[in-house]
Amino acid sequence: MNHNTPLSPRPLHHLSDAQRRVLTSAQLRSHGVTAAEANGQCRPGGPWQQILPGVFLLHPGPPTSEERLHAVLLYAARSPAPATAHTIPAQPGAEEPHAPQPYADALITGLAALTLHGFSSAPPLPSLDRIDVLVPRLRRLRSTGCARIVRMPSLPGGSWITGVPVAPVPRALADAVAELPDAGAVRRLLTEAVRDGHCDPAVVVRELTQARLLSRPHVVDAVDALLAEGRAIAEQRLYRMVREHGLPDPVWNVDLRLPGGPHLGGLDAYWPEQAVALELDTRAPRQDEDALWSEYARKREHLERLGITVVHITPRKLRDSTEQQATVVRTALMASSDREPAAYVVVLPR
Repeated sequence: MNHNTPLSPRPLHHLSDAQRRVLTSAQLRSHGVTAAEANGQCRPGGPWQQILPGVFLLHPGPPTSEERLHAVLLYAARSPAPATAHTIPAQPGAEEPHAPQPYADALITGLAALTLHGFSSAPPLPSLDRIDVLVPRLRRLRSTGCARIVRMPSLPGGSWITGVPVAPVPRALADAVAELPDAGAVRRLLTEAVRDGHCDPAVVVRELTQARLLSRPHVVDAVDALLAEGRAIAEQRLYRMVREHGLPDPVWNVDLRLPGGPHLGGLDAYWPEQAVALELDTRAPRQDEDALWSEYARKREHLERLGITVVHITPRKLRDSTEQQATVVRTALMASSDREPAAYVVVLPR
């Protein structure tokens, strides 16, 4: 037998080229290849090699990046026999669902996942010495070779990218940041995640919090930059919403005060004639949400007692339902004629 010898009796047409070149000992047995025969093929100078415990590369040369990904998944998968039932939904826009794959309870995560998601600030796959793979916490596996095992109580929903099951961006970011001491690299990854629309800052910060990474100063600095980036993007979307949906121009980024009285709070936009205020809700999950929400609520109640309508919009709503948010603002502006006149307030630039 050599590496060109067809395996039998089970056909391999349901597998990709890379999967045909990377098989587990269980899969080889299903094709009639005994453990002794597989080990013989992996002798020095032989046509095969064992790339990870129980995982064989059916050619003598270096593995490709795709082969390494499949090898890591096969090593970590709960049931590495030929695929039957485990599936992950196809990527949005895909023409048809992906075929079932033999990767139950295993997702590529960390830097490799970010590279697959298209991050320009993540290193190319061939440069990675290790590939992170996410498995349930109770799996009895150890990191070895090119596979680094990452555990969590239960796996998040993944997606197929180039035939590989991949963790969602927020989880992949947390797993990558956990292994990165370079503050610049962390900042670039987090910023790209928000700037290119992969996820919202709040979701990223929540994952970093759950991973207990906010005790690291360089991660905290990167999160501060991330939140600033997220607010800047949300403000740009807000300006575009007003312009593209024909809303009257407000005064932007102002403070309100009572004449000779106390400060009422800062606003992202204010329509003085209609007494309508708009505030972007960019609370950071790492802060005390209850206390911060209480502050938001107190300010809103105070302004509404003065006859000022307050509209709260989150960055996610601005991104996903711009037209609906424009309608909310327009409705508030139109309803101003039916309300009692608001108290006089002083509008100052912020």
